Amino acid sequence: MVGREKEVKELNRLYQRNRAELVAIYGRRRVGKTFLVDETFSNRMTFRHAGLSPADQQPNGLLGAQLEHFYRSLKEQGMKNPEKPSSWMDAFYQLECFLKQKDDGSRQLVFLDEMPWMDTPRSGFIQAFEGFWNNWACHRKNIMVIVCGSANSWIQDHLINNHGGLYNRVTYEIKLSPLSLRECEQLLEENGVHFSRYDIAQSYMIFGGIPFYLGYMDGELSLAQNVDQLFFSGSARLANEFVRLFDSIFDDSETVRNVIRLLYTRNAGFTRKEIIEKLHLSNGSGISRILHALTAGDFVIKYVPFGMSKRDVHYKLTDPFCLFWLHFVAENPGLAEDYWQQRVTSQPVVTWRGYAFENLCFNHVPQIKRALGVSGVITTVSAWSKRRDDQEGIQIDLLLFRNDNVVNMCELKFYGDDFTVDLNYYKKIHRRQEMLLEEISPKQAVYSTLITTYGLKQNEYAGAFLKVITLDDLFEKP
Repeated sequence: MVGREKEVKELNRLYQRNRAELVAIYGRRRVGKTFLVDETFSNRMTFRHAGLSPADQQPNGLLGAQLEHFYRSLKEQGMKNPEKPSSWMDAFYQLECFLKQKDDGSRQLVFLDEMPWMDTPRSGFIQAFEGFWNNWACHRKNIMVIVCGSANSWIQDHLINNHGGLYNRVTYEIKLSPLSLRECEQLLEENGVHFSRYDIAQSYMIFGGIPFYLGYMDGELSLAQNVDQLFFSGSARLANEFVRLFDSIFDDSETVRNVIRLLYTRNAGFTRKEIIEKLHLSNGSGISRILHALTAGDFVIKYVPFGMSKRDVHYKLTDPFCLFWLHFVAENPGLAEDYWQQRVTSQPVVTWRGYAFENLCFNHVPQIKRALGVSGVITTVSAWSKRRDDQEGIQIDLLLFRNDNVVNMCELKFYGDDFTVDLNYYKKIHRRQEMLLEEISPKQAVYSTLITTYGLKQNEYAGAFLKVITLDDLFEKP
């Protein structure tokens, strides 16, 4: 297994403890949660069960199908004479009986995968699980229960932040995030795919460090050929993935996709109020749950643009897969099967790479801080745009406000060669720096910083940047 060293170490540590453990693992769909548990605890599970997707039609109704499926899991994993449960209370009682049958004093590991799917409407699932844990499991020192799900807001609201009977019952939580550039490189190499770092960065801009997608990459094909095969060929595996992503997590998936589509239209993102107004939504808990879930799932980030108040929180779409799919796949059905190979050097693709690289950098701020030598300094991430009536406006892609009174004003450039600063660009950088200095505290200094692929060509204008960070820096550990 590539990466996840910290998570594996923590899970094994919890397994070795002589106490009851309730561990919640959550993260974006396809990020590798189930794989993490399977690989860490291979041959050590006492019982495992995965909920049925609510997106699939069930002839006996969702609750009946979930209970029948749970009964089959008990039977297949060795329970003697199980009874078919008529409710989740019955189902968890059956699980207690099964664990008692198997108990020889050693550690017992229960893995409940896709737990949010089991909580169908009016099923009483949470109350039943609460009874199972509070009345029985938590009192047994050899029990470890791992619950998992892609509906991150459900995990957080019903388990981690539960204010009822499960309040403060989760003993450990793990949010599993997409792989970093370094981990993507390791995974691809392990799968026999040998790309340059330039192409690995582009693959990240498309697939977003999601192991499930990277696993489709064919080492005998170029990156462009792989993209065509996965998105534009007649049997493209990921052509409908955008729809499947949200259908499997949200009841009102169409509203969620509309929010994503809206956020896609503005690189800086939108405020909650703007989202409600533009999509004609009600100002209630529904939109709050959606934004919370998208943020928890690493699809969206929350940030306050520089110069605005904390009430002006913006939601910015940063999931590379969604951004790529909306840009090139959504509005272009029936494209040629070699679409990407034909256009890999076209201006629209070059322009897209620029925006995609910005999101790559937003997702690798720890690596940027390490390259700057300020990993331990508290830092706020933002962006800034401003227009003056008397001159051209400015836009700063990435601002790092550091607690050591330094602001890194970052320019992000994805180039196929060393970046060159000419006289006009030199003047533009200085104008931006001057305007930023007018807005910040006098005790703060502004350091112009270039983040680019290969480096900066040395000429008389290279001094525009005090620090240059390259792609190799972004491939380092944070």
